Amino acid sequence: MSRRHLFYARPLLATAAAVTVLAGTAAAAPADTPPDRPATTAAALDDTYYQDAVGKTGAELKDALHTIISDQTTLSYSQVWDALKVTDEDPDNPSNVILLYTGRSQSKSDNGGDADQWNREHVWAKSHGDFGTSTGPGTDIHHLRPEDVSVNSARGNKDFDNGGGELGEAPGNYTDGDSFEPRDAVKGDVARMILYMAVRYEGNDSFADLEPNEQVDNGSAPNMGKLSVLKQWSQEDPPDAFEKRRNDVIFEQFQHNRNPFVDHPEWVGEIW
Repeated sequence: MSRRHLFYARPLLATAAAVTVLAGTAAAAPADTPPDRPATTAAALDDTYYQDAVGKTGAELKDALHTIISDQTTLSYSQVWDALKVTDEDPDNPSNVILLYTGRSQSKSDNGGDADQWNREHVWAKSHGDFGTSTGPGTDIHHLRPEDVSVNSARGNKDFDNGGGELGEAPGNYTDGDSFEPRDAVKGDVARMILYMAVRYEGNDSFADLEPNEQVDNGSAPNMGKLSVLKQWSQEDPPDAFEKRRNDVIFEQFQHNRNPFVDHPEWVGEIW
């Protein structure tokens, strides 16, 4: 389908108060990072957090990353509300969060189930593997994001793919009967969240083995598509400052694990 995408400015960085850096995991901030927020660099993480994964490829890399990121603190579904108010804070307005698909900045307190409020979007649809809101995949904030109630409903449990009709309430997002295409500025974010879930939840706990595949309309199967499109999105939309900060905050303040594909987006191609 031929159409022109609408682009949105991504939020840049949050204040230092939002992030507490763990000893031994941070290095000097890169040149494009303001001095008020130290950045956790991939090089420092490779010597510590990822030391058992560095140099591996394919199934060995996936297995190593699964072991690493499975060491985490879990949240209840009610705790997710407060966590998202920190992880997705608007750096230009600390009273607001940035919504994933619309890109809208909205009051943190304006959350709930009413029209035009924001609620908790499961990027890996909770029906794909039937985990619901159970503590674990159902509350893992690496793939939970604030979103407008009706836009969240429009996405529903659809797989991800290109195409469809543009959403009037969320320009730049497209959907049809079995797939959803997010706006360009967060395509890579969506891909890396899906692939994180596929590595973190491998079926060796009480939950299903989550895996991406090459189809849409997966229903309740523990699969999400479309893998080739997700890989393309990850390449075209590399991690930006907002996504990197979010990964740091989840690691340092909440779950104490990381999304490895934010730190090492090249690992997507090493595994899939």
